[in-house]
Amino acid sequence: MKRQGYKFTRKVHPKRAIMATILGAISLIALFAVVYISFLNNGASVASPGMTGLLITLFSIVGFGLAGVTFFEPERYLLFPILGITLNSLALIGISLVLYVGTI
Repeated sequence: MKRQGYKFTRKVHPKRAIMATILGAISLIALFAVVYISFLNNGASVASPGMTGLLITLFSIVGFGLAGVTFFEPERYLLFPILGITLNSLALIGISLVLYVGTI
């Protein structure tokens, strides 16, 4: 027997926050892929990792902005804004660490 319940709220998941979460996931996957491919080639890159790093940074900044804007909207669930902020922050920290380690 399936329980049917009532929903006494008008809260929705914001579409911008969902997009921010997707951008954060894409950024993290691309970051791990570039680092892994570079590791397999003993630090030598076969493709253009600089352009990928630039796209990772761009996606993360846009995603962070989208999630930040929707975090303060009223009558919204906070799952995707928090997830978007977290994933995009991790991607920005990750690309910053890669750039920092590359300069050592």
